[in-house]
Amino acid sequence: MMLKGPQIKTNNYLIKQLPEAIVFINKKFEVVYASDKWFKAHELEPGLTFGRKIGSIFSHLSENLEGKFEESFKDDAASSEIEYSLQTAAGDKFFKWTWNPWYDESENVIGLIILTQDITLSKFREERVQRLQSLLEVTAEVGEIGTWEYNVEEDKLLWCDMTRKIHEVSNDFEPSMDNAFDFYKEGYSKNTISLIVHKAMESGEPWSEKLQIITAKGKEIWVQAAGRPIFKNQKLVSLAGTFQNIQDQIQTEVKTKASEDLMRTLINNLPLNVYIKDIDSRKILVNKAECDYFGVNSPEELLGKSDFDLFDEDMAQISRDEDIMVMETLNPMLGKETISRTKDGKVTTFLTSKIPLSHKDGKAYGLVGISLDISDIKRKEDELRDLINVTSLQNKKLVNFAHIVSHNLRSHTSNFSMLLDFLVHEKEEVEKQNIIKMLVNASDNLLETLENLNEVVAINTNVNLKKRPVSLNNKIHVVEQNLIAFLKNNNAKIINKITEELEIKGVPTYVENVLMNFITNAVRYKNPERDPIITLTARREKNYCILSISDNGLGIDLKKYGDKLFGMYKTFHDHPDARGIGLYITKNQIEAMNGKITVSSQLGKGTTFNIYFNETN
Repeated sequence: MMLKGPQIKTNNYLIKQLPEAIVFINKKFEVVYASDKWFKAHELEPGLTFGRKIGSIFSHLSENLEGKFEESFKDDAASSEIEYSLQTAAGDKFFKWTWNPWYDESENVIGLIILTQDITLSKFREERVQRLQSLLEVTAEVGEIGTWEYNVEEDKLLWCDMTRKIHEVSNDFEPSMDNAFDFYKEGYSKNTISLIVHKAMESGEPWSEKLQIITAKGKEIWVQAAGRPIFKNQKLVSLAGTFQNIQDQIQTEVKTKASEDLMRTLINNLPLNVYIKDIDSRKILVNKAECDYFGVNSPEELLGKSDFDLFDEDMAQISRDEDIMVMETLNPMLGKETISRTKDGKVTTFLTSKIPLSHKDGKAYGLVGISLDISDIKRKEDELRDLINVTSLQNKKLVNFAHIVSHNLRSHTSNFSMLLDFLVHEKEEVEKQNIIKMLVNASDNLLETLENLNEVVAINTNVNLKKRPVSLNNKIHVVEQNLIAFLKNNNAKIINKITEELEIKGVPTYVENVLMNFITNAVRYKNPERDPIITLTARREKNYCILSISDNGLGIDLKKYGDKLFGMYKTFHDHPDARGIGLYITKNQIEAMNGKITVSSQLGKGTTFNIYFNETN
C-alpha cells in the first residue's frame, strides 16, 4: 500500500517528535520513519539513514536479525526483542529493541515498529550486582559466613547454603526458629541467643554475639551470630542476619591468650626490670619487678609515663639520650652500668640493656629495656674492696710488727745472755752486784717493751670498739687538767680555736690518748729558744672532721725521716725521754677509728699534725 505524499509528511513530522526512541521499518527492513531521539541515541544522521536496510546500519547485530523480523511478520507470538551494545563517542552503550507489527488501515502488516530503550545504566548495575554477588559468595566461602532470614508473618526461616553447611544439616532440612535455637549449646549460649532475639523483636536493637553451637553431627563449634530486625510501617516484618563459623579464630585467640599469659608470667617472675618504650620513651609495657621498683600496685600507674615523670631531670636526660641513640642507630646497648635516682631520692645501680624495636622499613618504633639491680653486688664489692684493703694493711702491720718483735726481743735476750755470762765468770763481788743491777734494768726494759707491744696488739685486735659522738673540747679540757703541772713547768700555752659544739665520731679513750700524746710531744720537743705554743683548730671536709695540732718546736726533717716517722721505736731528736713508741701507738689508734693522719713540718719552726676523724664509719 502506498501512502500519499501529504500523509507521509504528516506522519514523519509526528513521529519525529515522539518522546521515545522509535523507528519504523517496512517489510524490506528499510528505515521509513524514526524519531529524533532514536537518531540521537544511535548517533546517526537522518539523511544517511532513511531508505537503508536496518541490517546494514547495525551490521554488528545477529545475522539472524532479519529472520527474527520475518517470524514477527508471520507470528505475533514470535520473539520480539533483542539486546545489543553500541560503541559511541561517550563510550559503550547498551540497548534493548522491542518490536510489534505495523498495520495499515486494512489491518495488513506493512512493517515493524521498533522501540529502543537505553539499558546502559541497568546493565552496569546488573554487572555490579553480579560482581558483588560473586565477591559475596567468595567471601562467604572463605570466611565461612552464611546468611539467614526469618519472615515473621509467614513464620518461615530461610538459610543459605553456607549457613546449612555450618550447621552440618542435609539439603532437605527445614529450619525453623525453634529448631534453630536447639542447635545452641545449653547454658550461656542458648540463654543468650533467646534473650537477644526476643529483645531485638521488642526494641529493634541489632545483635552480634560469639556463641557455641552443637552441629547436627555433634561437633561443638564457636559462631558469630548477628542479626537485626526489619520494620515496615513501624511493624516488625522480618529478621535477617549473618552466621559465621569462628572456631579457628577462637582457637587461635585461645592459643594466643595462652602464649600471652605464659609470656606475661615469665616476664613478671624474672628477677629483672623489663619494660617497653615507644618512640617518645613513654612506657607501654612494664613487668612486676618494674612496678615493685617504683612502688606502684599496677602497671597502669606507669604506662604512658616517661623517665622525666619518674626520675630526676639529670638522670632522665641521660636515659633519654641513650634511648635516642639506640633507636636512631638500631644498635643495642648491652650490659651498661647505669645509676638511677627516683624523685623520692632512691638511688639504684643497674646493669642495663636496651634493644631497638623496628619495622620492616628499618625505622625504630620503640625499644625493649632490661635492667638488673646490682646495688647489693656493688655494695658487697665495695665492702670486699675495703676488706681487702684493711686485710692488706693489717698484713703489712703484722709483718712489720713481727720484725719489730723479733728484733727487740732478740736484742733483749742477747743482752740478758751476755750479762748472765758475765755474772757466771765474774769473781769480784762488787762487779757481780753491778752486773745484777744491769740485769734488773734489762728486765725492766724488757717489761716496758712487752707492755708497749701488748698495747699495740690490743689496739690492732680489738674489733669491738664502738665509736660514738665525742665533744672535742671536753677531751681537750681533760688533757689540759691532767698535764697542768707539766705545762706550767714548761711555760707551755695551748690556744684552742675549736668551737664548744663541735663533736667528732670516735673512741673516747683513743681520742684522749691522741690529744695527750701530741700535746706532750709538742712540749717535750720544744725549741729551747722560745716557750712552747700549741694551737688547736678543726674543720670539716667531705666525710672527715680534721683536727690540726700545730706547735712552734724543733720541727722534723721530713725528707730524712718522713717514711719512718710513725715507725715503732723511731726517734728523731736526742731527747732523753724519747722512746719512739708514742707516734706509732697514736697512729694505730687513729687508724683503728678508720681515720688517718698527715704531717707537715719545718726544722726550727715547728710541726703540724692533721688528724682525720672519719664521720661515716
